[in-house]
Amino acid sequence: MGRNLTRKILESHLMEGRYEPGTECGIRIDQTLTQDATGTMTYLQLEAMGIKSTKTELSVSYVDHNTVQAGFENADDHKYLQTVAARYGIIYSRPGNGICHQVHLERFGRPGKTLLGSDSHTPTGGGIGMIAIGAGGLDVAVAMGGGPFYTTCPKVCQIYLTGGLNEWVSAKDVVLKMLEIFGVKGNVGVVLEYTGPGVSTLSVPERATITNMGAEMGVTCSIFPSDDVTRGFLQAQGRADQWIELLPDEDAQYANTVHLELDRIEPLVAAPHSPGNVRPIQELKGIKVDQVNIGSCTNSSCKDMMKVAAILKGKTVHPDVSLGIAPGSRQVFQMMARSGILADLINTGARILESACGFCIGNSQSPPSKGVSLRTSNRNFEGRSGTKDAQIYLVSPEAAAAAVITGRIADPRELGIPYPAIEAPTTFFIDDSMFLGNGKPDPSVEVFRGPNIGDPPKNSAFCDVIRGEIAIKAGDKITTDHIMPAGVRLKYRSNIPKYAEFVFENIDSSFYSRCMKNKKGGKQNIIVAGSSYGQGSSREHAALCPMYLGVTAVIAQGFERIHAANLINCGIIPLTFAREEDYEKISQGDEIEISSIKTRLKEKEIMMKNRTRDISIPLLCRLSERQESILLAGGLLNYTVSL
Repeated sequence: MGRNLTRKILESHLMEGRYEPGTECGIRIDQTLTQDATGTMTYLQLEAMGIKSTKTELSVSYVDHNTVQAGFENADDHKYLQTVAARYGIIYSRPGNGICHQVHLERFGRPGKTLLGSDSHTPTGGGIGMIAIGAGGLDVAVAMGGGPFYTTCPKVCQIYLTGGLNEWVSAKDVVLKMLEIFGVKGNVGVVLEYTGPGVSTLSVPERATITNMGAEMGVTCSIFPSDDVTRGFLQAQGRADQWIELLPDEDAQYANTVHLELDRIEPLVAAPHSPGNVRPIQELKGIKVDQVNIGSCTNSSCKDMMKVAAILKGKTVHPDVSLGIAPGSRQVFQMMARSGILADLINTGARILESACGFCIGNSQSPPSKGVSLRTSNRNFEGRSGTKDAQIYLVSPEAAAAAVITGRIADPRELGIPYPAIEAPTTFFIDDSMFLGNGKPDPSVEVFRGPNIGDPPKNSAFCDVIRGEIAIKAGDKITTDHIMPAGVRLKYRSNIPKYAEFVFENIDSSFYSRCMKNKKGGKQNIIVAGSSYGQGSSREHAALCPMYLGVTAVIAQGFERIHAANLINCGIIPLTFAREEDYEKISQGDEIEISSIKTRLKEKEIMMKNRTRDISIPLLCRLSERQESILLAGGLLNYTVSL
């Protein structure tokens, strides 16, 4: 029986378990990456574990999220990250060097390797032939210390590509089509593996755009083969010696196959407020636009910027539109400057933004009230932009450029100008001077800690009885942005007691005070939610901060993979309704009780007593033996330290 790409890489990295879809396995991690929003807590936990140096082949700490240094907090965090990286043998990518996924693809991604990152868009690395997975910072810290990363051995779905993209259609439209097919939930434990003759028509950055937004489908990761196109990209980056051919066997086995004809895809848009709300651009054209932002880890490559500049050359930004351009890396920035397209974009009227996440996470360029913003980024959750009532549409760079000219959502095929047939550079400008460190630890380095940086919150061993109050009842598709807002609040990420004040603030501003009152009164807090709880970012703060507030359980109709793992890692039990309709039998404020938990974990079904309504509700708890041990220890940090 032939092996697919996913199986080849996972089997060669197995540390525990075996390759059997649906079972838990532990894999060796070759590379890790962190970004500053999740990185400070990752390294604080690494220190708390007593690990002296990293055991991976490569670990990189990027600063790309909080680069707007209003107040001392962000600058202090950056200094902490720089010094802790030097002490532990981690490469430090300075602020301004670029967005972690774009930079890692350019300078460090290697076919056949495993990459674990404390950011949900780490699967971008699948565009170069890596098994690249997003996870919580605590899992990344364990991997840096040489421990296995545990995951469910995936079901591999083959995406068989044929044909090639038509003019004015891009890789962004391909992944939006995939979102139309797969949706944003129900894909936990799945890897998407792209094969077929259409693969060779896509460049590595285009492939990375597609694997990047696999995160929005909730899959474990996505992967492309490593072929001659991959070799050309690595050669252009001065890394030809790191290329290996990596292809599926001719008789490779897959759980299922989806056929996708690239030449039949048309320009698409993800309308508010979900990446899965995909519509043909023809259905939305004519909507007035206030803002266009081009960049993010999804669409900020050199080729993307070259296309936009070619479309806009000689034109000016529509008077009703604000245009922001954020190149994905310093390398892209430098190549734009050297080629003259940076000047072209400035002449067009673009506002040139720092190479950072910025507008994508609501840290800059928030739209006006009730404004319409077209973005080439990957998420359009309500309020994520920094403006709660803004309407965010996700589009390709070509569609974004069309709106810059017309002031409205427009089909780029109808601009009446020749399509800019841009070829990817054959040689990239290489300047690695903003990477600090050589990957070797230096125990003599004193780690800097500013006043905003606290210790990781501690949890006690899990108790045998949960007795408490439903502190909030939330709906479907609750994202980690809903749970733990980013934007201007992100500067508190290293101070859990302060950051916890803002849990669920955009849904229920009284949640914090209610939880603290219960906690002080010795009453546990329980969260109830609908389906697909914990979509979006991998930020473990969405579990750490509720843990600090005394949340001991989350009961939902369904969970997304990364967040469920983060809850367990924080000693919070994730429970699902055995009967989804029982969600209606619980209200905020209800008093509930679950007893004999340690015994019932083995039985997988747990009975909850709703004391307010005097009814019993069956719940499911599907944990592996290892996860049970982590939960009972009070979380992964306690569990790891005790080993």
